[in-house]
Amino acid sequence: MKLPDNLREQLKIPLGLLLLESDATKKNIQKHISENSFIITVGDRTTEKMIEFGLIPSLQIIDGQEKRIKRDIPKSFDISTTLTCENPAAEITDQSIETIKKAFASHTPVRITVNGEEDLLVLPVCIYAPENSVVMYGQPNEGLVIVKINPEIRNKTQTLLDLME
Repeated sequence: MKLPDNLREQLKIPLGLLLLESDATKKNIQKHISENSFIITVGDRTTEKMIEFGLIPSLQIIDGQEKRIKRDIPKSFDISTTLTCENPAAEITDQSIETIKKAFASHTPVRITVNGEEDLLVLPVCIYAPENSVVMYGQPNEGLVIVKINPEIRNKTQTLLDLME
């Protein structure tokens, strides 16, 4: 599925709470995560930041890039399951969706390394995430978005996914 131009502006609107970069501290982030939350990060910098805070994501989705510039992948020493998928920029592939579903059925923590771009994978992640999940991703040049998964978010992200071509 490809991202149509008319959907680009809508996807710039955070799906959840936006914590400005200066406010994205461990203490502030922890306020939005319950003790037994299934933490999901989409993006290298977001994943790296959570690992630095000692908040190890149950699912990490990375692509080895930050703002489209190649970077070292976040270091993590306790990954139980490693998966990969192909996902070109401005697309969501069926393979990516299947890999995300597989990740949710795998032993955690799981890391998906995307060959291509992981940004749009926030949408299927929000659709298929288990109950009590919290999804975090970076809002470029602004901060960190924290999305608590509930039926409203699932419906919204499914609608956005359905609008892709």
